[in-house]
Amino acid sequence: MSSDCVLFRLCFLSDVYLSVLIFRCRIPLPRWVVEEINKDPDLAYTDQWGRRNYEYVSLGCDNLPVLKGRTPVQCYADLMRAFRDNFKHLLGDTVVEIQVGMGPAGELRYPSYPEQNGTWRFPGIGAFQCFDKYMISSLKAAAEAVGKPEWGHGGPTDAGHYNSWPEGTQFFRKEGGGWNSPYGEFFLTWYSQMLLDHGEAILSSAKSIFHGTGVKISAKVAGIHWHYGTRSHAAELTAGYYNTRFRDGYLPIARMLARHGTIFNFTCIEMRDYEQPQDAQCAPEKLVRQVVLATREAGVPLAGENALPRYDEMAHLQILHAASLNLNDGKDDGREMCAFTYLRMNPNLFQADNWRKFVAFVKKMNEGKSGNRCWEQVEREAEHFVTATHPLVQEAAVALSH
Repeated sequence: MSSDCVLFRLCFLSDVYLSVLIFRCRIPLPRWVVEEINKDPDLAYTDQWGRRNYEYVSLGCDNLPVLKGRTPVQCYADLMRAFRDNFKHLLGDTVVEIQVGMGPAGELRYPSYPEQNGTWRFPGIGAFQCFDKYMISSLKAAAEAVGKPEWGHGGPTDAGHYNSWPEGTQFFRKEGGGWNSPYGEFFLTWYSQMLLDHGEAILSSAKSIFHGTGVKISAKVAGIHWHYGTRSHAAELTAGYYNTRFRDGYLPIARMLARHGTIFNFTCIEMRDYEQPQDAQCAPEKLVRQVVLATREAGVPLAGENALPRYDEMAHLQILHAASLNLNDGKDDGREMCAFTYLRMNPNLFQADNWRKFVAFVKKMNEGKSGNRCWEQVEREAEHFVTATHPLVQEAAVALSH
């Protein structure tokens, strides 16, 4: 699998882990896997125009021996097992959590909005990734099982392009859109279930391999907040999240993660609805609320991450609010986010004003719901820490700038 990976430093804060992303790097699929895809291009996710995506092996062949006699799921398990065996002396102490990648950028989703070569631009709805022969074979079998073989020839071809908007397509439009038809329900159920089955297979292996090591397992779910205010939620649907105005697509994911004792890691925690393009009906706060409710019902721990590098107090306040998991619905169960990943450690973070705000933010995260001190006292402690760490901060900023 390939991913936009990061290195991170963990700081133990009360009962909450705060991770700080240090830098971005790109780790592509192993060369030998790419060679196998070149021999059989259908191993790659494919859109309706025949464009192949090399970010991740198509989950349509998860259980087929297409990688030199091994299945992709077996390869993922072998990698996890090798990691466990080589770093067993660090597990449970230095390494306290392992986020298991299950798709592009490590997220449990289809590569429906690829940014490479300008294929997709925000806030496009993306495109379905189910036109390789392995996905079509599965779709065909599902269609025949419900007595509708005509539904098994491929995904929707009237769902627009990567940068379309819902109302500009036949499939996603508000009135009479195919997404809300019997065919649409069949297709979207199959498409999303394939993703859930993929998660089940990989997390089942992860749970077995890391059992008894003392590490927690987490999985990342993408925060696709654009077009959330529409009926179809088109951008979520193409990514594999069958979430519409009439159907909760995150509860099945939360329940699947709960079955494997896996932390639900979600992004866009720092965003506010009014900050986003209103014409694209973005609603990150409403999306986060829905995910919080889903994790509450499923009984799965929730961790968070900001989607964009933000160093301002408004973003920090939004994160603090979201991390409390307080929905003001009279059902506060005392939970908080179990972890938060802060994006990103770079020279900008160590600018004097940004560093002061960040230190105060970390201390406030540490206080959590149980904190009873006034924020002014926390701010004073932050100022003292900023002064004390000034030489180290300057050294870090210089090192990161090279």
